[in-house]
Amino acid sequence: MSAAQSQTTLVSKLEALQCHFTWDLDPSRSKLLHLQEQLKDIGTEEGNSWLGHIHNLQGFVEYKMKNIENAQSFFNKAAEAFCQLRNADEGPWLVVNYGNLAWLHHHLGDEAESEAYLSKVDALMNKYPSPSQDELHPEIYAEKAWTLMEFTADKEVIEEYFEKAIRMQPDMVEWKTSYALASMNAFNNSSTGVEAEVLKKMRIAKEQDPENLYLAVYYLQQRAKKGEKVEDEARELTQKVLRNPVSSYSDIRPLLSIYRYYLSVDEAIDLVEEALEKQPDERYLKRCAALCYKWKIVCCGDGCTKQSVINRAINLHEEVISLYPHSSLGMKIDLAKIYGMSNDGLAKAEQMFQELLESDLEPADRQMLYTQYAKHLFCNQKDYNRSTEYNMKSAEIPHQSHFRQNSIKTLSRIRDKTREKVAEFLRNLPEL
Repeated sequence: MSAAQSQTTLVSKLEALQCHFTWDLDPSRSKLLHLQEQLKDIGTEEGNSWLGHIHNLQGFVEYKMKNIENAQSFFNKAAEAFCQLRNADEGPWLVVNYGNLAWLHHHLGDEAESEAYLSKVDALMNKYPSPSQDELHPEIYAEKAWTLMEFTADKEVIEEYFEKAIRMQPDMVEWKTSYALASMNAFNNSSTGVEAEVLKKMRIAKEQDPENLYLAVYYLQQRAKKGEKVEDEARELTQKVLRNPVSSYSDIRPLLSIYRYYLSVDEAIDLVEEALEKQPDERYLKRCAALCYKWKIVCCGDGCTKQSVINRAINLHEEVISLYPHSSLGMKIDLAKIYGMSNDGLAKAEQMFQELLESDLEPADRQMLYTQYAKHLFCNQKDYNRSTEYNMKSAEIPHQSHFRQNSIKTLSRIRDKTREKVAEFLRNLPEL
């Protein structure tokens, strides 16, 4: 076989693999930077059932960012994590990981090492065939579903993969938990919560995974949206949550959301400030604290927030922005809105918004900025015409999001009010 033929055969084998390099994950640079920072906040403490998958994704993100040494390090960490969690030196859970390493070495030009990992994949698939003919191994479906949760809003595809994995390997409790959470994600922006079928799925998953506080908090949140009284349970859960290591896979952020809507924002602030006293260097806690103060100032909108509270919010936001330089657009927008509500802060707010408007943003981020700037113009500047203009700019961007829907709803209200105003004018117009 010629060198060219050998290379073609190798590439065709690589393309047939099931791994991050073949799953049509094509994130923008903005998404990669966001993931890079987000994944650092996921706890890597022993016992995290998704640690192998997390490291696999970190490795892929680092590769896409051209940080090759970091990529290889994370792929190696993923293999170690899988072996520790499964208490075995090998198994089908390594198929995706070995596929990633085969691709990585191919891109590095090390074809011999790439072939070696291809051979390892073949050996694993022969030794551990899928329980269902003509379907992937459940370990692959589970990792693919978990990974796609970070990349796509296609709930049906994610749920299909989880369903296949669980059907073939029903003893994997963590898959059922993530399946329930994936189903819930489609209702993130719903004030009335998930459908009855999804709530039942969450309840069953909680019964089977009783130590998973992340699921417990989200299940409590959904019950609260259905009108249940959850105050006592929320406070009881709080004590358990605060004993756990802080991470974005802990339970603090959704728990704070429960406090915001069903207890009080002030109690949420007290809770996160208490946690910060114990762990003052935890950047994720600082991000949560900044969020709570934003709720207090921007969302409550009572117009009589103490300047000391506003100053604390500003300081927190500025610190968090420095800690998350590549994924803090939302924080920068919130900071501008907070300045807009502070004493003599309108000029500073306008300056910040203008700098953001002039920056190079992807369509989804620009849409978010337009909607939020429209709210600022309406509430703080009382500039209703420009507010309408920026809501129209947001609605014009062909990207489906709750920001676009928010702008469209606002424009619909304006249209309806204008119609009523004209109708009233005509009714009161005297006859000549």
